[in-house]
Amino acid sequence: MADIWRDGEVAVLRGGTAPPVIVPIRRGSQRLGHDLVVDLGSQIGRAPGDEFPLLGETYRLLRPTLADLLGSIERSAQIVTPKDAVHLAYLIGAAPGGRVAEAGAGSGALTIALAHAVGPSGHVTSYDRRADFLAVARRNVERAGFADRVEFRERDVARDGLDVGDLAGIALDLPEPWEVVASARGALAPGGAVAAYTPTYNQLERTVRAMRTERLTDVRALELIERALHVGDGGTRPAFEMLGHTGFLSVGRKVG
Repeated sequence: MADIWRDGEVAVLRGGTAPPVIVPIRRGSQRLGHDLVVDLGSQIGRAPGDEFPLLGETYRLLRPTLADLLGSIERSAQIVTPKDAVHLAYLIGAAPGGRVAEAGAGSGALTIALAHAVGPSGHVTSYDRRADFLAVARRNVERAGFADRVEFRERDVARDGLDVGDLAGIALDLPEPWEVVASARGALAPGGAVAAYTPTYNQLERTVRAMRTERLTDVRALELIERALHVGDGGTRPAFEMLGHTGFLSVGRKVG
């Protein structure tokens, strides 16, 4: 079947002088930002990438990449940066069809990365103790088109633990991840992994100590530092600014 737009799909709108924006393709007027009102109903049935005029400029609708989705989220809490979010998904083995969970929904950046990784047949359970954070994360996940693969639960997992089981992986992004490690181990399927994002050394130490206490294997910790390069003919060099410390990542796996 040809790759065409269907009613309700999510796209990234690019063109003109406006920055790219995530938009649902549907009939009827919708407001994008403060100044732009569009009706994308005419694009249903057309192919991604086709040009069309809008307000005297040329635009295209494209399939959004994960970078597009993470670059357009509404923020309430500080987000896990893309470099860390994608690596957390890798560390816990989030894969198509998998069942994973996160504790600390925040603004939903990590949620979107996990939902992208597990695909349409997978499932993400996302916990947060704050209803306002869950509301923002839910809006961002819906805007990304992943609402059908994510379930949000208001729950203090540091106090009450996780209430799901047989998970392939669990990502922890909350102030006291060491308080959740024991419950996470019980919620993992054999071979599953739990990974944590911690901004400080003290948090990292306590989290790794808890992983070792709970007899997780292959426990390790790391930090990702991203440096852009300025590329020019005969003049390539590192950029003057870089994305340095954001958080430490730790991971352990349930084997027995």
